[in-house]
This record gives sequence, structure tokens and C-alpha cells, in this order.
Amino acid sequence: MDRAAVEAAVSPERAVDAVRDAFVAHARGEWSMPPKVYVTNYPAGDFRAMPALGGGHALLKWITSFPGNPARGLPTVAGIVLVSDASTGELQAVLDAASVTALRTGAAAVLAAETLGRADAETAAVIGAGVNGRAAVRTFVARGRSVMVWDVDLERATQVASELGCPVAGSREEALAADLLVTVTPGHEVVLADGSLRPGQHVSLMGADGPGKAEVAGPELARARLFCDDWEQASHGGELAHAVAAGLVTEEDVTPIGAVLAGTAPGRASEDEITMFDSTGLAIQDLAIALAALDGADAAGLPRLQL
Repeated sequence: MDRAAVEAAVSPERAVDAVRDAFVAHARGEWSMPPKVYVTNYPAGDFRAMPALGGGHALLKWITSFPGNPARGLPTVAGIVLVSDASTGELQAVLDAASVTALRTGAAAVLAAETLGRADAETAAVIGAGVNGRAAVRTFVARGRSVMVWDVDLERATQVASELGCPVAGSREEALAADLLVTVTPGHEVVLADGSLRPGQHVSLMGADGPGKAEVAGPELARARLFCDDWEQASHGGELAHAVAAGLVTEEDVTPIGAVLAGTAPGRASEDEITMFDSTGLAIQDLAIALAALDGADAAGLPRLQL
């Protein structure tokens, strides 16, 4: 399935449901996921191998992240997703990895915002209008939420806003003031400086998905109630990694969002609390999107090729 086929088979709403179910299944121990493996070639970029097992299927995603590629006319993210039958080992599907990644990134960002944000949250913003930022905006819009977009590249932000029918934020400061904030940047520069967040805000940190990346300053982490997609990944290669290495954050300080969704851990505790969700990207999310894509393709009667 190429990008067009994946996007046609999985709507943003279906992606949110699939990712929610995957988080819960993982929290309950029903789906398993060995740690993500990085093969780094910094500063150019990195390669990632991501396996998962669940729902009667096994998955392996081989994907790259090369932030300088757009200047060369190449995509930042590229790769493939392999899906096999877990009972026989038979290869069942090959999917475009960039589209799977975008769907689950947008879904996870918005799911975390809806789960951890204030019930009376009115404004939402996405900082970063690349492929995954666009996916987050698209998911907010699909969920009926008014959202604005901002990017250092105004033309790129304007293009996404025009395509998806939402406004461009008047400034970065306006975007940063949103009740529900999603940051989807390369992670090489801090977006949230000291004192930039106000009480009651939620931020889904989607950009710092590898070693050496960070979107938020350390003191801002200390002000927030912390959540993550997976402690093992977040503590070694996510937004929290710097604070963990410095001994400022421990596993007891961070709540997996899967536990919140499964009802075994509390979410937001008060209206004034600042909540942060550190997303590193999980293979179980990719598996959930891939299975939804196969179901959607079968429902639409799309032909399957013999592998």
C-alpha cells in the first residue's frame, strides 16, 4: 500500500481509535514491543528498526529521519512497514512507512491532548507544518476542533492552513498560548523556553524522538505533570532523556498514557496543572495503523497483490 492507499483506508478518526486501542493493549500486556533500535549517522540523520507483536500479527518498520532532505528535494521520513501473520510467519503486507507514521503521530498528539487537556480547553495550535505537523492539524480538524498552525516557514504553514481550512497563527507567541499545544519540530532547537507555558496548558511534544533532541527547556519540564508513550524509549531517546540523565526525572515521575487510557493511572489532577506528553513513537502504534489500513483496504474492495 502506497501513501495514497494508506490515507484512503484510514481516516484520522479511525487512526485515533486504533492508537487508543494499541496504547491500552500494550498497557495490559496484550501487545509486546521490543525497544526501538537506532542506527545513527548524525548530523545527517538516523535509521530506525521497530518491531511489534499483537492482534495476531507481527510488524517491523524500517524508517529514516533525515531533517536536511527537503533542501535536496527528498522527504525527511521514508521507509517501509512489513506485516506478517503471527501464527505462520507469512508476510501479508508492505506499506509506505511515512504515511503510517504521519497517521499515528497525528493521532497520538491529538489523543494525548484530548485525554490530558482541560475539559474546557478552547484553543489548539500545532507548531511545525511538515508531514507530521500536517497530520496533527488534520486530526484536530477531523475531530471538530478549531486549530491554528505556525511554522518558521510561513509559506509552508500557509499551504497547510489553506489545504485543511484552518488559520495560520499570527505569531509563534500566539500559537504557544493555546490551551492545547502540539509541537512537531525537528527537535534541534528549544521551542518552549523557560516560563513559556501558563497554568492549565497541555503540550504534546512530538519532535524529540531521538537522542540529542529537545523541544522544551529543562525548567519547563519541572513545572509540568509528565506523561509518555513508553518509559524505556522516553528515558533514553525522548524529550525526557536529558532530565533523566541528570537525575532530575525518574520513572516514578512519569505516567504512561496507556495506563491513563486503561483506567489504571490518573490523568490531569487539576485545572491549573500543566501537562506534558513525551512522544517517541511506538511500533505498537504503527501496528495499529497498519491493521486498520488492511481492514480499510478489504472493506473498500482494494485488490491485494501476491507477495
